Amino acid sequence: MVIHLKDTTNIISDAKSVWKVCKDLLEAEDAVDQDKEHFWVFHLDSRNKIKFLELVSLGILNSSIVHPREVFTRAVGERSAQVIIAHNHPSGDPKPSEDDITVTKRLAKAGEILGIELLDHIVITQSAFTSFREKSLM
Repeated sequence: MVIHLKDTTNIISDAKSVWKVCKDLLEAEDAVDQDKEHFWVFHLDSRNKIKFLELVSLGILNSSIVHPREVFTRAVGERSAQVIIAHNHPSGDPKPSEDDITVTKRLAKAGEILGIELLDHIVITQSAFTSFREKSLM
């Protein structure tokens, strides 16, 4: 599902700006969907301006299915220069799991092959976030 933001002049300058957008999206959903993992892709132009935001996977309480094919399909078609991925942890713990780290490395390799840089992966909760880039996890 593609999400068109009201303000498309948003420039992603840091992990906190990604967290704020995702947090706002979650708060707009009903309580049942808030308790599911969401996996988003921020499609950016060469100046880090958001072209659009895509919900790639809506999972269950503690997981969502993520594959490079789904993450990069629109990025290739829409000629995104780079992407940032983000997902929420309904548990409230922003610490990345081993699966999160494995998936991120796989997506970074796929992006490298396609020439679409994966800038960061942000794990979010209602009160905190973790940036893979800031923690040197990618």
